[in-house]
Amino acid sequence: MHYSIKFLWVTLSLLPLWVLYPIADALYFPLYYLIRYRRKVVRKNLINSFPDKDLKAIIQLEKKFYAFFCDLGVETLKMYSISTKEMKRRMTFEGLDEVEKAMGSDKSMVLYLGHYCNWEWVASLSLHINKNTYGGQIYHPLANTTMDKLFLKMRDKFGGHSISMNDTLRRIINVRREGKQFMLGFISDQVPGGNAIHYWLEFFHQKGTPVFTGTERIARQTESVVYFLDVTRPKRGYYHAKFILMTTEPQNMPENALTDMYFQMLEHEICRAPHYWLWTHNRWKRQKTN
Repeated sequence: MHYSIKFLWVTLSLLPLWVLYPIADALYFPLYYLIRYRRKVVRKNLINSFPDKDLKAIIQLEKKFYAFFCDLGVETLKMYSISTKEMKRRMTFEGLDEVEKAMGSDKSMVLYLGHYCNWEWVASLSLHINKNTYGGQIYHPLANTTMDKLFLKMRDKFGGHSISMNDTLRRIINVRREGKQFMLGFISDQVPGGNAIHYWLEFFHQKGTPVFTGTERIARQTESVVYFLDVTRPKRGYYHAKFILMTTEPQNMPENALTDMYFQMLEHEICRAPHYWLWTHNRWKRQKTN
């Protein structure tokens, strides 16, 4: 099974995107109308998040999301074999000069982003940073070991490092002992586990939203500069990411202020083009009881 999955993945990834996108178009109909993949979750999330929209508008948005979701699938497949030259052309970054200036010679950088647009391609950021800087992304290991290995190989192919959530602090300590600066990306919009819920806030009109605060704690403990990555999709197959400074002194901000700021910026980003966020995720499955 392992070799069958890998063979299929690698074979499809060798196809150019102009061939893969028609495959994505063909997948849309069965995924949305026949398989109905997580449609109840998506519909519920959209209705609760956009109470001002009528059902017709919600369904239109829902369909646009599933069309993009199919694109995301083939783009992720393509990442396995895409060349460095093509990736640099399709995933661009703005503001890295300002980031390096803010970091100076002694600070590191913590980067907030969400499951928005193609977050997998953001791993190519390591192609653009100083080679002496430790670049990477925090990830949650997949239960399926075959898929986990495939995703790790994809994410690390551009020189970055994938760090398991449970290994984050240890890895940061080792990097700092080596005298290196780091740039680490944290996708902090997923729902935390029951034992990891320490803070609730309002997100998309839903006041009882549990959120991760670990990114903020790491930023404060390491006194890193903190940025938000605002991503747009100019056209199919192309993404542009802009670094927006959140703070250069997270240790001097009130507790949870940075987390609040992140979710406000994320909501603003999503509202600009809602169909690019991962609505299949059961984000509000845990409710605040008091």
